[in-house]
Amino acid sequence: MKAIEIISIPVTDQAKAKAFYQQLGFEVVTEAPFGPDQYWIQMAFPGAAVSITLVTWFPEMTAGSLRGFVVKTDDLDADIRDLTAKGIKLGEVDHTPWGKFLSVKDPDGNTVSLHAD
Repeated sequence: MKAIEIISIPVTDQAKAKAFYQQLGFEVVTEAPFGPDQYWIQMAFPGAAVSITLVTWFPEMTAGSLRGFVVKTDDLDADIRDLTAKGIKLGEVDHTPWGKFLSVKDPDGNTVSLHAD
């Protein structure tokens, strides 16, 4: 084993989730039919080795249940301005000894934590 490749994010509406993650800066890597009324939607930050996929087909992965998904950022203040301008609801900045964290919830309630040193 050598690396994390894909993280599955459980969602109810793939198109709505895709639009949200695009607002966060993710780009579509692959989008293709993957069964009845489902698509394989794989997204990543430009140049990133790790990607996400928006899944609806794992009954044990309830949409909105994802926690602990941390995204590194170099400028949290700029991200706050950008996401606020896009109308994305943000949590409060949490100042910790290991950096600042900001929680953002996708349309299903999955939590993405932005982290800056």
